[in-house]
Amino acid sequence: MNFSSLFNCKRSLVTLVLLSFSFVSFSQNQDKTSDFWKHVRFGGGIGLSFGDGFFSGTITPSGIYEFNSKFAAGVGLNATYNKQDDFFNSTIFGASVIGLFNPIRELQVSAEFEQLSVNRKFDDSVFEDDNYWYPALFMGIGYGNGNVTFGIRYDLLYSREKSIYADPYIPFVRVLF
Repeated sequence: MNFSSLFNCKRSLVTLVLLSFSFVSFSQNQDKTSDFWKHVRFGGGIGLSFGDGFFSGTITPSGIYEFNSKFAAGVGLNATYNKQDDFFNSTIFGASVIGLFNPIRELQVSAEFEQLSVNRKFDDSVFEDDNYWYPALFMGIGYGNGNVTFGIRYDLLYSREKSIYADPYIPFVRVLF
């Protein structure tokens, strides 16, 4: 799949999700329109990591619409900057679409598709600069109580050479308000 068709597919998917939210909100009468926002929850994450000449910063805002007590879906953004002194720096931008299912209140099962644009620049000529798109398809399970869910997710499309993650298993903390 080339970049152009992948971009068009992703753009179509995001448009479809946004339109579905629009139809839900506009198909109701004026008295119930405000009810839409009672089902929307916002959250995300902030990550900082630093060490001997290394820095990494990430911000990942997200929005979720709860259809009922069992099902929810939403979108998220990802922006990351990494730098290792005298070696490399990278910028990563992307978006994701997520579906959540709670068979019981405390148990949350998730599926998330994430598409990231990765741009790596190396300070020396030993490694070649890299600029590519990386898809990830996560299946996850977590324990939640209220606004916070702790769990683990697995990237079904994991590639050791291209992934920005060190391992296909990734622990997560999901906070929604």
